[in-house]
Amino acid sequence: MGKAKPLVVIVGRPNVGKSALFNRIIERRMAIVEDEPGITRDRLYAESTWRGRPFILVDTGGLESGDCDITRQVRLQVELAIEEADVILFVVDARQGLTPHDEEVARILRAANKPLILVANKVDSREIVSHAMEFYALGLGDPVFVSAEHGRNIGDLLDLVVDRFPDEPSEGETEDEGLKVAVVGRPNVGKSSLVNAILGEERVIVTDIPGTTRDAIDTHFTRNGRAYTLIDTAGMRRKSRIDDSVERYSVYRTLRAVERSTVCLFLLDATAGVVEQDQRIAGFVHESGKGIIIVVNKWDLIESKQDTMREFEEHIRRQLAFLNYAPIVFVSALTRKRLPRLMDMVDYVADQSCIRVSTGTLNRLLQDAIARVQPPSRRGVRLKAYYMVQTQVQPPTFLLFVNNPELLHFSYRRYLENCLRETYGFHGNPIIIKARARE
Repeated sequence: MGKAKPLVVIVGRPNVGKSALFNRIIERRMAIVEDEPGITRDRLYAESTWRGRPFILVDTGGLESGDCDITRQVRLQVELAIEEADVILFVVDARQGLTPHDEEVARILRAANKPLILVANKVDSREIVSHAMEFYALGLGDPVFVSAEHGRNIGDLLDLVVDRFPDEPSEGETEDEGLKVAVVGRPNVGKSSLVNAILGEERVIVTDIPGTTRDAIDTHFTRNGRAYTLIDTAGMRRKSRIDDSVERYSVYRTLRAVERSTVCLFLLDATAGVVEQDQRIAGFVHESGKGIIIVVNKWDLIESKQDTMREFEEHIRRQLAFLNYAPIVFVSALTRKRLPRLMDMVDYVADQSCIRVSTGTLNRLLQDAIARVQPPSRRGVRLKAYYMVQTQVQPPTFLLFVNNPELLHFSYRRYLENCLRETYGFHGNPIIIKARARE
């Protein structure tokens, strides 16, 4: 069974240093933009690695007492993250000491019954360490004393985090499940309907097996002699959790499904167009490096007229410009229209993700590209691109050896990506170009 990266969730009341710890662990500052105070942030997660174990780190809003709308929605967001967590980092402020709000958060976390590490942050002196001893009263084990600001004991903390990860499956526990296809999108775009339509058309369901997340279902089937696993993430809603604010945070389950897939079917509702949450989920899929097909569902509900499909495609390209490499397929799960074409596209995108280019051929392309468009310069120093190698597939990843990686402007990186696509395709797959200084 393909397994998602462990999810590590940072929880605590406001102003204890959760975001500072988040930035320290991922080793960079990640801008967090609030659409509404305390509710929505542009980025809530990042990937990191420690001791060779990759994981996803999630920063959550501050938990507060009270019953106002903002407080309730923040609490819902945090509860959703806790549900999916493999490890929880409960952050407290060692300078301020134990507060009633900390005790309330502790009660919530005890009920979750998840692996938990108590993190006493802002420990910058021996005096603060002695002050922080009062956190033992929470009954959550030994606090880990850290300073996110100064990087104190972060390595020790991450050692404890990794030790609490679920065991990785041995080689003997894995089996070939064929091509893994994740069906992702916000609620009500028709994910379950699409899965049922695909399986109903093929009529060769083998088994239904609970996936790695509570609501995901792995369904194995074959088509034209090829094995597939459909990963359905449709069950993202629970009782009393059906409102716009909750739907924004379906991302946690989406992350897990995407992580385990080779190709993602990213569903849009033809009757709604591209909305904000669509953009967020699309961004997650893009950054994951997986193959992606944009699937416009419920096309049967759109009035058929000349240029309708073209106009809708232009709308998608404007709203999701970063997915310009992703093919668009218009379908109806209800009528099963264009489903064979969709599955053919799944095969095509999966095959495109495995294209490998020889170094000799690749460098002939590089030299031709340089001859057509001169590399950029900065402060009188011009980028020199010496040679390029392909380092992996799924996603297609290339290493460009240069005189100074900082001179590789994103526009020239995009130009080289376009050159690769014109020659080799890689349709439906992001292309990653990394730069390294030649020794």
